[in-house]
Amino acid sequence: MMQSRFSRLFSLAALKSGLFWRTFLLLGVLTTLSMSAWVYMISVVQREPQVQQISAQVISVVTITHAALTHSAPELRRELLFELVSNEGIRIFTLEDDDEVEPPPDNALMPEIEALVKAKLGPHTRFSSSVNGMPGFWVSFNIGEDSYWLMLERERLRGLTGIQWLGWAGVVSVLSLLGAAAISSLINRPLARLTSATRDVAEGRRPDPLPEKGPAEIAQANRSFNQMVEDLAQVESDRAVILAGISHDLRTPLARMGLEVEMANLSPEARDGIQSDIAQMDAIIGQFLDYAKPTEASSFVNVDIAALLQETANETARLPDVKITTHIDERAHVLGNGTDLKRVLNNLVENARRYGKTPGTDVTEIDMRCDVKGMGAFKRVMIEVQDHGAGVPDEQIAQLLKPFTRLDAARSQANGAGLGLAIVDRVLQRHGAELTVKNRDGGGLVFQITMKAL
Repeated sequence: MMQSRFSRLFSLAALKSGLFWRTFLLLGVLTTLSMSAWVYMISVVQREPQVQQISAQVISVVTITHAALTHSAPELRRELLFELVSNEGIRIFTLEDDDEVEPPPDNALMPEIEALVKAKLGPHTRFSSSVNGMPGFWVSFNIGEDSYWLMLERERLRGLTGIQWLGWAGVVSVLSLLGAAAISSLINRPLARLTSATRDVAEGRRPDPLPEKGPAEIAQANRSFNQMVEDLAQVESDRAVILAGISHDLRTPLARMGLEVEMANLSPEARDGIQSDIAQMDAIIGQFLDYAKPTEASSFVNVDIAALLQETANETARLPDVKITTHIDERAHVLGNGTDLKRVLNNLVENARRYGKTPGTDVTEIDMRCDVKGMGAFKRVMIEVQDHGAGVPDEQIAQLLKPFTRLDAARSQANGAGLGLAIVDRVLQRHGAELTVKNRDGGGLVFQITMKAL
């Protein structure tokens, strides 16, 4: 039930926002309006000729039948009537006063046909669509003092209804809509390819080059996109070289300084202070490297996120200033990089430990929760890490995820570079996950991560 509801919502959203559907609907509306105008124009143009043709046919049949019956020998009239029925589909009946007569056919042309026929055959001419329960096109005429009904089969009088017009218009409309769908597909295919390629770039994959042919605008856009992909690949390559240089050029002197401090004749207080500063500088370099390190989608595997959460909780529980409670669904599995996701969890726990201490105590209370919700394509893993601290003003929550940002109230004692939560946000974006930060009811912050479940 829930999956079908989601599917309907997704279909409606696609119908409203998809460029293909918008183009198709616009072309469909244009085609429908054009067809309606065409049918109206044809009906107006053909109206008078059609009335003239049908009226002339009725007048001709009645006149010829009247003349044939009038001038034929009485003993041959029965044979003549039989021949009219068998060969021409014309039937002659005596008009009686007690005949059950239905009104003439309900047709837009009928009033004009009646006027023209009565002008030729006389004002007393009657019309009917059925006499005594027998359907047909009935016209009365007189021979002397006697009155008769002449019945024509409706098939002889084409054009009295618009069914054929509607049929042809329906066929042309369907063909036009199929053409509109084909045109929409051709128009939107280059954009669909470009959208797919940009999605690959956003997810950390390198797309195949787009074809640099077709209309000038499409070719230029694809050419620019291919150049952008090449430039991004070069930037990634240069960044890898720079990261390797930073790791070597900065951490090697720090290691040498640490060794020299160990061998120097210093007081224990001075040695501990310098070692603390060196460790802090090494940690800051590590944060820079973690922030700049790319997360390759090609390295994503099936990650048991429930096991990672439990491992992080066990490590956190050993800290003397932290109390942690967990509720973890063991079915939680996601597609990602296990090392990077472990770094995300560690950063969230460290952020809570540093800045989320329960007011009035020196202890941080952390609640860690993981649930699996939804089903099928809408199955999601929901992870929550929350503390019981003072929280931050609502208007400043967005600043938490920006790199090198420290909020005065919460981070005045910070020793890092202000990249912990920025690393969390960056890694989760690479994983296609959604991160929500909000204040907890009762105090503290809630970090909620939503990822597609396996």
